[in-house]
Amino acid sequence: MAIDFNGANNNALNTQKQTLRQRDDAQGQKAPQQPAEGGSQARESTRVDLSPDARNIKAAEQTLQQQPEVDDAKVSRIREALEDGSYSVDAEKLAQKMLDVDDSIFG
Repeated sequence: MAIDFNGANNNALNTQKQTLRQRDDAQGQKAPQQPAEGGSQARESTRVDLSPDARNIKAAEQTLQQQPEVDDAKVSRIREALEDGSYSVDAEKLAQKMLDVDDSIFG
């Protein structure tokens, strides 16, 4: 008795399945599937209803996509402060932020 682990068995039936998959992949289609016993063919269209949380996430993603990746005004202010020497770093505040990030990552 042969056991087929993900197509590892090269018997005639397996070769036929692989040939069908290759042909359908080349055509951009899936191999036809047999309906379940006593079942009927699946509908051609599928309807998906999103939960309110999923709709909120989708709306947030769309809003973020409309935002620029970089705040050019802030970058300009920091660049000018660096050039004229007025930019200062609060070492304690920076250290606390680093500890907060470390704590959020490693718990």
